[in-house]
Amino acid sequence: MFVLELTYIAPLDRVDAALPDHVAWLEKGYAAGHFIASGRKNPRDGGVIIAAGVDRATVEKLAADDPFVRAGVCEYRITEFTATKTAPALVEYKEQLPS
Repeated sequence: MFVLELTYIAPLDRVDAALPDHVAWLEKGYAAGHFIASGRKNPRDGGVIIAAGVDRATVEKLAADDPFVRAGVCEYRITEFTATKTAPALVEYKEQLPS
């Protein structure tokens, strides 16, 4: 599983201009089963996406294809983790530690 942390590197007016394309990109990620949660950070200096069921190379490609990245308004920090505990509603995402 991955935490994708977006940090804005441009003024919010430029972020807002790219927002409709970013939201369409998010919808594709949800439809493909890659994303399980996303939202703005508070204060609004970026966002967070939780991705599951993909490998690091796929996550890096997804991030590179984000319209926010292509517009030069954000940078990504990608953290991989093993979700060994989950809430009952997320049990399908529970993972085992490698042997």
